[in-house]
Amino acid sequence: MQTEIIIAGFGGQGVLFGGTLLAQTAVEQGLSTTWFPNYGAEMRGGTANSTVIIAKGAIGSPVALHPGVLIAMNEQSLKRFLPRITPGGMVIINSSLIPAAVAKAVLTAAGNTHTAFSLPATDIASADIGNVQTANVVMVGAFLKLSGILTIENARAACVAVLTDKPKLVAINQKALECGYAFKQ
Repeated sequence: MQTEIIIAGFGGQGVLFGGTLLAQTAVEQGLSTTWFPNYGAEMRGGTANSTVIIAKGAIGSPVALHPGVLIAMNEQSLKRFLPRITPGGMVIINSSLIPAAVAKAVLTAAGNTHTAFSLPATDIASADIGNVQTANVVMVGAFLKLSGILTIENARAACVAVLTDKPKLVAINQKALECGYAFKQ
């Protein structure tokens, strides 16, 4: 079993943290993992993505040319990275920032071979959690539920491990995980 995931958005949406959280969740679960960040020179507003590979055994390379999962935080990321996703792969779409008509058009142009899930992660983060910056973690929570490869319990533990220097953020990120995990499309 090897799962390759790309989380993409613009700088400031927390895609690097989302990838770190997924990788740490895999570690908590006793799996092998790699995390490969990629971001532009801009701190906020530029493109950013991170690739996470999760496996039961050794991982040959941290590079994922054709990941099986795309977590798209914004429209530009959906358009840019969808062509790289393997046919039949999973696409998780932040419908707060990607209109349904746009998502449908992009998926159709790509051959409509992917399993797509939409959730209003930014809206959930703002309204239910009170912090729009947790939209990335809401998306990670949805991935946990949809993929079934990592547990919510290990993700909660990963929040504690990743946020050791910011303990005040643990509870809010755990709540964001749970909101994404509980979302029903």
